[in-house]
Amino acid sequence: MSDFAKQMEKIRNEYGFIAALDQSGGSTPKALGLYGVKEDQWSNEDEMFDQVHRMRSRIVQADAFNGNRVIGAILFEGTMDKEIGGMGSAEYLWTQKNVVPFLKVDQGLADENDGIQLMAPIPDLDALLVKAKEKGIFGTKMRSVIKQATESNVKTIVEQQFEIGKRIADAGLVPILEPEVDINCPNKQEAEELLTTQLLASLDTLTDKQPVMFKLTLPETAGQYAECAAHRNLIKVVALSGGYSRDEANRRLSQNPNMVASFSRALVEGLTFQMSDGEFNSHLDACIDSIYQASKSLAA
Repeated sequence: MSDFAKQMEKIRNEYGFIAALDQSGGSTPKALGLYGVKEDQWSNEDEMFDQVHRMRSRIVQADAFNGNRVIGAILFEGTMDKEIGGMGSAEYLWTQKNVVPFLKVDQGLADENDGIQLMAPIPDLDALLVKAKEKGIFGTKMRSVIKQATESNVKTIVEQQFEIGKRIADAGLVPILEPEVDINCPNKQEAEELLTTQLLASLDTLTDKQPVMFKLTLPETAGQYAECAAHRNLIKVVALSGGYSRDEANRRLSQNPNMVASFSRALVEGLTFQMSDGEFNSHLDACIDSIYQASKSLAA
């Protein structure tokens, strides 16, 4: 069985969650600040990304981080291009940790228009997908945001996600489509109902050779995305924490069947570079276990 087939089997069938380690230029300073690394500890962007790579490497190399509970990890392109433990980051994740590697491929968000933020153009997507395949990446992730929902703007968001997602699937990778509903959206429940309708309609346009995943905001109504999760072309629905605390995100997650976590900030909440290795691993172990338990509590 090929590595891709083994990874597909793991993502489709195993319990666990996907760690989001894909902070990019805009979100990295905040992530480092929460980790205890202040902005005066780097002088340019390269040094900033070196700092965040050290943080990510420490997380990935910790004993608590392994494929028993973490089934996948989403990487920033800069992380994919660097090494962990003397080998490529994606290779290390899969061969040493039994964790399936994904890659963030979007180039950030366009300015808000009509209550939504579409993805900014991705001019070099085809070349990036070729490089990702060569480095052992299994799938991708790309994010857009719904801040105020109408039927037309939700449709626009979903159409863009599926248009690019089909290109990624045709390149031999599994795309995670992430049309995030902002947790502060004034009509959040209505947005999630509109989103469900559009996602189901778009899933029906896929061929059997275009499997996808969804990364969605934890909904107001438990089980909101259960019908999506049961669709033949959908491998898995994962949940973003979206600004909720880890406790609140876990509470909401535990109420939603057929969703597992894909948390970023909620995963590393409370970790600092000043911790000893023992303290770091113990705290990370507790974070991972709380998210894992919430992810599997209603898994079907």
